[in-house]
Amino acid sequence: MGLLPFKRGPVAPPTTKRLGDAAEDAALAHLRKAGLGLVARNYRTPGRGGGEVDLIMREPGGTLVFVEVRSRSRASHGGAGASITFAKQRRIIFAARHYLMRLPSPPPCRFDAVLVEDEIRWLRGAFTVE
Repeated sequence: MGLLPFKRGPVAPPTTKRLGDAAEDAALAHLRKAGLGLVARNYRTPGRGGGEVDLIMREPGGTLVFVEVRSRSRASHGGAGASITFAKQRRIIFAARHYLMRLPSPPPCRFDAVLVEDEIRWLRGAFTVE
């Protein structure tokens, strides 16, 4: 008697988490190709109400780069870049400060964004600390 063929059910659509992870993977590959090294991924502050930095990278010259990765399947509502609101920037800055407090001597740093839409766009100095 032969084996019955394996039947597959309907394929579930990708979750928001999976799409976000894929965008981070693409952004990380893009930044590594540009010569940056990964320091940390998904750095979170402890407790509720804190912040998160998607990628912390280091340039060959030593500058620490805090990277926000945003992905949108459609350009409606301003696209991926428009989703980095002032409140989101504050949470990223909060997490970056928390990370920097752990270092004996903070290096030069900046905040970049990588937008993953139809193509990957890297925005150096996407926002600054006021």
